[in-house]
Amino acid sequence: QVPLVESGGGLVQPGGSLRLSCAASGFTFSSYAMSWYRQAPGKERELVASINVLGGSTNYADSVKGRFTISRDNAKNTVYLQMNSLKPEDTAVYYCKADRGRIYRTYWGQGTQVTVSS
Repeated sequence: QVPLVESGGGLVQPGGSLRLSCAASGFTFSSYAMSWYRQAPGKERELVASINVLGGSTNYADSVKGRFTISRDNAKNTVYLQMNSLKPEDTAVYYCKADRGRIYRTYWGQGTQVTVSS
């Protein structure tokens, strides 16, 4: 059983939108803070957005503020990343991460490719 499974990636034109989903299983999703990261070819993995356990607090990288929105549905064990006004520089593999602190295991998804190109 894979703890985190991302979906929703694909090819989109500049200015377009995509909605990524990350479905969790095998752990208590509602007890974990969730994040989206991305990694472009030749670059380090970077934090895109994060959300706390109840969804009341979010944080974004400066490069995506105002364009991306992270949300979660604890009843569905799913975290989302709505991406609008996409730019070519948003092209990367997007990963979700579940985090609960040092004494608990951190979970990573396998990633989903997002390509922004005309």
